[in-house]
Amino acid sequence: MGTNGIRAKSGAKTAARQNRAKPQEKLKGKDYNNELARLHGELVKLQEWVVYKGLKVCIVFEGRDGAGKGGTIKAITERVSPRVFRVVALPAPTEREKSQMYMQRYVPHLPAAGEVVIFDRSWYNRAGVERVMGFCREEMARKFLQLVPLLEKAMVESGIILIKYWMEVSAEEQTRRLAARIHDTRKIWKLSPMDLKSYSRWYDYSRARDDMFIATDNGFAPWHVVRSDDKKRARLNTIAHLLGRIDYKSAPREEVKLPKRQKAGGYKEPEIPFKFIEERY
Repeated sequence: MGTNGIRAKSGAKTAARQNRAKPQEKLKGKDYNNELARLHGELVKLQEWVVYKGLKVCIVFEGRDGAGKGGTIKAITERVSPRVFRVVALPAPTEREKSQMYMQRYVPHLPAAGEVVIFDRSWYNRAGVERVMGFCREEMARKFLQLVPLLEKAMVESGIILIKYWMEVSAEEQTRRLAARIHDTRKIWKLSPMDLKSYSRWYDYSRARDDMFIATDNGFAPWHVVRSDDKKRARLNTIAHLLGRIDYKSAPREEVKLPKRQKAGGYKEPEIPFKFIEERY
């Protein structure tokens, strides 16, 4: 085993120990919102710099079901432009895509200049879901783990800033979150039959995660582990870390002033029976 593999294995164990640490004091909503607002301002600043400099940023989010990937991605993107920050969450592959080279369906979604692409699950499906649930043969998963570092090195050498996050949730917190979805009409859509099957295979996923870290954690594309039992802290910590991974400054910007509105020029409000919606609130 190489030094990268040893470091990755050690990192996985450290993350697991940290995830079992005593919970911190609950973060107050006001403190969370204030800090999130500040970080959102920095994300907008980063966005303008990415466009100005033509940077290519690719962010990968992986983790078990209920680990908080979606909520963290939403926290990152809710105040930036979807034309710059693109979220990619691919559905199950079609029959045609199944016949393609595995990485083929992901490559068209990689960032061009001036873009930040966020993968809500990525090519690492092969190392996790597909491997554990039997959607690919074991030798296919192992071949993927051998080849993906080569692809990621090519991505980085082409100028893509590649940042990989693993959301680490405890077994107890995952159970609480998935159980909460059953009776919550706002969240029931998040609970699929596949989630239930995956839930029962905790240690199979743990072994797959460990193999993935050992094979694909390296100097040019390391894995960053986010302890996610506390959703609010996980979101703030992830955004702060992301901002620290990219060297950005304030992009040049012309001073913005609202122009004067035109004069009415004889215009009068018409007597049109507009169909306004019922105002219940």
